[in-house]
Amino acid sequence: MSLFPKAVNEYLALVGIPRGPYTNIFIVDPVNGSDSNPGKTFEAPLKTLEAAYALCTTNQHDTVLMVSGATADNPAAAIDWAKDYTHLIGLSGDLAGVGQRCRVVGTAALDLSYIVDFQGDGCIVKNIQFYQGADAAADTGAVKVSGDRNYFENCFFAGMGHATAAARAGSYSLKLTGAECTFKRCSIGMASMVRAAANTELWMTGECNRNKFIDCEFISWSVTAGKFLVKLDASAVPYTLQFENCLFNNLNSNNGASGTALTNAISDAATPMHHIILRGDNPLVGASGWADTVTYIYGAGAVPAAGYGIAVNPTT
Repeated sequence: MSLFPKAVNEYLALVGIPRGPYTNIFIVDPVNGSDSNPGKTFEAPLKTLEAAYALCTTNQHDTVLMVSGATADNPAAAIDWAKDYTHLIGLSGDLAGVGQRCRVVGTAALDLSYIVDFQGDGCIVKNIQFYQGADAAADTGAVKVSGDRNYFENCFFAGMGHATAAARAGSYSLKLTGAECTFKRCSIGMASMVRAAANTELWMTGECNRNKFIDCEFISWSVTAGKFLVKLDASAVPYTLQFENCLFNNLNSNNGASGTALTNAISDAATPMHHIILRGDNPLVGASGWADTVTYIYGAGAVPAAGYGIAVNPTT
């Protein structure tokens, strides 16, 4: 006898996923599933995320549960997650970003320009890895977030997983145009593929106002001093952008291979006043400066200047 739906309902309540009178729950298991299944029980799960999303209805708090395992979901086409209040939860350990085993992977064979665009509002996404392995000579990214008021926790946004993409200036890991989103304990970027161009891990553009990053890490392994961990372009309108207890970490070396210190971790071409707020401890490693424009950055450290928050090796 299946434990669904009682145990699942209890789990969703435990992890803070809202329910409504018409909420549906769909199970995705890339190893044991089939898209001809109804996807309503663990005994008859769906195989792909695309099939589960197609069954969801907007504004109902429908939830897709993805089972972790050795096999990833490989979307045949980019997924535009456009249904409001439609949630995606990975059934895995609460790993803080890197290492998540609920994986959505863009493959070199398919060369998607992005894997998922969260266009809907009010969506909750937890315990998911998004890995972009496209090898085409074109700019690519892992995830876009163009919807508002979305919440991401324990997610890994890993773009530029192939050397061809990592050598292009227009590539990224996460592109954010939505407003009032929160990212908690997420990893943005990756240190297993060298970045050989002035690209970025987090790219913010458009009406990206009042977004928050809490206990997140921004990662790269770069051989390009002009590469960035975070970029706000001239069209960005982040009247308030908060980083709280985040790590900005560029590897100068990786497994014996040399890297390059970034000139600045942040490229800031946006103009709204005091839009970057640094709360708590936000160490910066592997970069010579904090941002190419420090005018709009505010922090509580003793020296809120270009060298603010730069971590150094201890002396003996």
